[in-house]
Amino acid sequence: MKLQILFLCAGAVLTVAAGGNRNADWPIVGGYHGTHYSPLNQINCNNVKQLERVWQFDSNDQFEGSEMQCNPLVLDGVVYATTPRLRVVALDGATGKLIWDFDAHRGEKITQKLRNRGMAWWGAGDERRLFVGIDQYIYALSTKTGKPVESFGDHGRIDLHVGLGDEFKDLTVQATSPGVVYKDLLIQGTLVAEDLPAAPGHIRAFDVHTGQMRWIFHTIPLPGEYGYNTWPKDGYKKLGGANSWAGLTLDEKRGIVFAPTGSASFDFYGANRLGDNLFANCLLALDAATGKRIWHFKLVKHDIWDRDLPAAPTLVQLHKNGKTIDAVAQITKYGWVWIFDEKTGKPLVHYRKIKAPPSDVDGEVTAKEQILPTEPPPYARQEVTPDILTNRTPAAHAAVLAQYQKLRVGPQFTPPSFQGTVIFPGFDGGGEWGGAAWDPETGVLYVNSNEMAWILRIIPRSLGTGAITGSTLYRQNCSGCHRPDLQGSPPEFPSLVNIGSRLNRDQITAMIQHGGGRMPGFGRLGDGAVRVIVDFLMTGKDVPLDGAEHMKVTNLSPLKYGIDGYNRWLDPDGYPAVAPPWGTLNAIDLNTKKFVWKEPFGEYPKLAAQGMTKTGSENYGGSILTAGGVLFIGATNYDRKFHAFDKKTGDLLWETTLPAAGNATPAVYEVNGREYVLIGAGGGKWGAPSGGSYVAFALREK
Repeated sequence: MKLQILFLCAGAVLTVAAGGNRNADWPIVGGYHGTHYSPLNQINCNNVKQLERVWQFDSNDQFEGSEMQCNPLVLDGVVYATTPRLRVVALDGATGKLIWDFDAHRGEKITQKLRNRGMAWWGAGDERRLFVGIDQYIYALSTKTGKPVESFGDHGRIDLHVGLGDEFKDLTVQATSPGVVYKDLLIQGTLVAEDLPAAPGHIRAFDVHTGQMRWIFHTIPLPGEYGYNTWPKDGYKKLGGANSWAGLTLDEKRGIVFAPTGSASFDFYGANRLGDNLFANCLLALDAATGKRIWHFKLVKHDIWDRDLPAAPTLVQLHKNGKTIDAVAQITKYGWVWIFDEKTGKPLVHYRKIKAPPSDVDGEVTAKEQILPTEPPPYARQEVTPDILTNRTPAAHAAVLAQYQKLRVGPQFTPPSFQGTVIFPGFDGGGEWGGAAWDPETGVLYVNSNEMAWILRIIPRSLGTGAITGSTLYRQNCSGCHRPDLQGSPPEFPSLVNIGSRLNRDQITAMIQHGGGRMPGFGRLGDGAVRVIVDFLMTGKDVPLDGAEHMKVTNLSPLKYGIDGYNRWLDPDGYPAVAPPWGTLNAIDLNTKKFVWKEPFGEYPKLAAQGMTKTGSENYGGSILTAGGVLFIGATNYDRKFHAFDKKTGDLLWETTLPAAGNATPAVYEVNGREYVLIGAGGGKWGAPSGGSYVAFALREK
């Protein structure tokens, strides 16, 4: 009997190509080489209308604002997935029957949104292991029993703070997207806080047997390392970010791991990190065995727009002059596809250099020059102009136009401002973490995209000269995410209005001290400062600090400026400020660098009922392409639809309504000769109802 072992990592999963059935299973999150492609063809364009729901697993552990973004793994007919509270479940792939589950939180109440986008596995001989991230840990679980493997790390788990340095030991470090397994190495990126204090996003490899760290690549270089001169001299001691949160892609034959990185923390004001900030906002190619840099390409210099590389790249092949070129395709938040030679990193698309305007925010020094591709065409519009403002109603247009006239608008890389700068596409893309699907038969890349404008406004966060109270500390440290009025930007940044009715004092205190997810911890402020912030949040009382505590907080003052929240630009009725499409599905031929087709993607049910259809909507989660010629995708945020499209034409062949929005990437697999399509329905994005179900479809049996 095989001993099967799973490794769970605080929100991420890694996989290795050892064992399993490559054709029948779904053994790697995002598919082999990040292609989102299945060689199964039982379901095709002619019979896909005969799909029916064959099983549904309900976790029953969702809560308000929870999400479920997991792309399940399927090994030998067993599904491995996570639930909204990050229970790990093993399900019979043919029936959905629960085989076992593992709950690292041991039944405790969960109120903070948790994320996991999948898992990964390693196998050799009769042994298998799967990796998944929960909180700050990577767990190793037996696939037979679901119990932690005692010989791995500390009784079955490793702490993701290892190797980062003592100065970062109390800061948020998690893994929400899959890493990869190469031979006996688990290679992992991480999620860190996006405001200061934040841990660095160093990429590490761990021994799959013991959990010991085997190598580390410093994304914020240390003295003497390549790129060190692009940061302040002591930046490596106190700066964070430059992390590969979106997942990694492995070429196991060449032994190369490709890592997309995000911006440095703080995302929107960089006076403390002047310089280009290598290796933030890069595509990195690392030697998988040693972690040594092979090549890199920097897409954004000194990022102050949150232009993270949002998804694991896709390994593709281009055909030119009778030759086949192994290449890497990387989607972006700002709506362009970059393509690089896999071996050298040389761009395989033409691009142009742009003179970027300077910032008028004191202390900020923007990069003088940025770059953008000139091909293929962007899959999202690039600039908000008066002619694309909403015309949904005359009143909506007038309100949005009045706002437009007060905002700073311009092309990509228009700097943040005190008046408010329009970011388009917004902080959530363009392309997002769901990633792209690639067709090896035709060379076409499929990308789903958001087309929402956001407003980025810089505000002071000085403590002022008067008494330091709970409200002044909140304004300085918390309002950038949760807004000055406590309303937040749910679900990413929850409302704190009446938080005392949902959480007790100890729970709020622990969250402020230690942080979690994208939120940094503020324990450095001291117990007194945390206490008066909690008082302010729970009761509205504005208690001042005493002299000693006042001095400590003053000396720990963070950056001079923050932002007034993560603000989607909406009209007075809550719909996007720009005209449709608000989301699109795109098919791009990577050889010709042209669109094959482009369609609005998603609807708002209320608007559709009024006759306003095919508007597109925000969408999260990726697609899966099969050899049967069908592109499967959920993703659309408000209509809760699961769709099947003809890959050649973009025609909708079939759709169904899920229990909640399918903001996850599907899995395609086969059990006993029957092909299944499986998706998680977790909802929870931007006020949509939360769910906790996995739903499987197959052709109707005759």
